[in-house]
Amino acid sequence: MKKLILTFALLIGVKLNYAATLVVEGKYQNKNVYVQNFFGGSGVGFCAFEVKVNGNITTDEVNSSAFEIDLGELKLKYGDKVVIEIFHKDGCQPKVLNMEDLKPKPSFEVLTMNITSSGLLKWTTKNETGTLPYIVEQFKWNKWVPVGEIDGAGTPETHDYSFQITTHSGENKFRVKQIGLGATPRYSSNVILNSMIEKPKFDVKETALTFSYETGFEVYDSYGLVVKKGFGKEVRIDNLEKGKYYLCYDNQITEFTKKK
Repeated sequence: MKKLILTFALLIGVKLNYAATLVVEGKYQNKNVYVQNFFGGSGVGFCAFEVKVNGNITTDEVNSSAFEIDLGELKLKYGDKVVIEIFHKDGCQPKVLNMEDLKPKPSFEVLTMNITSSGLLKWTTKNETGTLPYIVEQFKWNKWVPVGEIDGAGTPETHDYSFQITTHSGENKFRVKQIGLGATPRYSSNVILNSMIEKPKFDVKETALTFSYETGFEVYDSYGLVVKKGFGKEVRIDNLEKGKYYLCYDNQITEFTKKK
């Protein structure tokens, strides 16, 4: 009898030593999860043998080359956290085919958005269904330029956000956006602020470009590649080859020539 118990314990030990777990986490997006299930490392039987969702064993049939994890049967709400554990044999690993369907997608709605007299961009949102950053963009140089990020709360309730902006001369346009994995970006509407700041002057010297006051800038070479980028009163150009360059600063686009 003792020999039989010992043999049974050894068999259990072998099973545990040759088992592994694939863990997948995300948010419920009203979609099920599909898994490609390969043969075990020994070539006998399939790789995955058990699935748990949020700690509960599912009733999904896993003994096949592909199977579906039916999240709809678990009475989850859109945006609920999902932790999937796929237990499988050692020497093989099943593959989740639609991982992106567990990632949050931008769904926010902007209730209010404005800029205060001190240059604070403020917005209030609702209906977030996953934690994604808000990317703050400013329109200048004929394009939308990212100027900062604020982490989103990721829940459907109302949330307030703020970001300190830097304005340029003339009309300033700002917006926020979120980008999810494989999803189309979602944008807010634009908010506009007219600034009385005077356009800065710039001077081209042998070793540097100088501005009359601090400003954002980008310098492009003749191939359209960014060679300098930043914010300040001076741009060092002594390490640039001679030739024509394009300068974006304030809300202006111009060009200059490096002579030496």
